[in-house]
Amino acid sequence: MRDYELVAIINPELDEERISKIVDRVSQSINSRGGSVEEIKKWGRRKLAYPIKKFMEADYVLARFQLMPQSVKELETEISASEDILRYLVIKTSD
Repeated sequence: MRDYELVAIINPELDEERISKIVDRVSQSINSRGGSVEEIKKWGRRKLAYPIKKFMEADYVLARFQLMPQSVKELETEISASEDILRYLVIKTSD
């Protein structure tokens, strides 16, 4: 298992409950693939450097987790299918 970080930019039109559901769904997806979520931080609403889908601000979420390398691509596919997540980035933090 390797350590990863995920930063997700979430649609600002969603309320706090919907954002929590999205975060829970991502956590469940990681756990169902044999990984473990170490930490989730909600950074709150931030101004974007440039418009994304006509939004000038969005909610940011950071997740630190462990997952097998072959499962990361499946996780990214699932995240990109969500219309509520405007952008995301998964990076490896250790070898």
